[in-house]
Amino acid sequence: MGTRPEISESQEDYLEAILGIIEEKEAVRAKDIASRLGVTSPSVTGALHSLGESGLVNYVPYDVITLTERGRKLAEDVSRRHRLLRDFLTGVLGATVKEADEAACRMEHALSPRLVRKLTSFMKFTRMCPGGDEDWICGIVRAFGEVKDPEAFRKCIEQCVEAHREPVSGRRSKKG
Repeated sequence: MGTRPEISESQEDYLEAILGIIEEKEAVRAKDIASRLGVTSPSVTGALHSLGESGLVNYVPYDVITLTERGRKLAEDVSRRHRLLRDFLTGVLGATVKEADEAACRMEHALSPRLVRKLTSFMKFTRMCPGGDEDWICGIVRAFGEVKDPEAFRKCIEQCVEAHREPVSGRRSKKG
């Protein structure tokens, strides 16, 4: 995804909530959204009207709410950013899931597509590098140089840096 469309953080939260409810229950009603987000029914109604006018949801009062194709893509993007941040905060920084979810909810709105790509690459690196268990990066920070196989670790870092380096002269073409 290039640049994100101009929708508010609140609208992103509504789209993410609708997607989550769809994945859990298939059918979404305004009361489900109000319950999930901890907001009033009139707030949900106002948001749904706005999202409907923007072409992101199909909304008719007292009927099931669905995402349009564009709304689904945006909701999936918000959800993906949330999971990425939560995984980083728990897996790399050692935050609790609750703490990470709360922080990810606030941070997901500010994460640019470029930072999503960079964080995704970093998370892939932390999973594939031969440094030990999931807490390997924390161990490196605490006792730099004390890795199971320092030479393999050094080579891995060099290979990953080279594979993820963006050319100075222009952007690297990336898929996904």
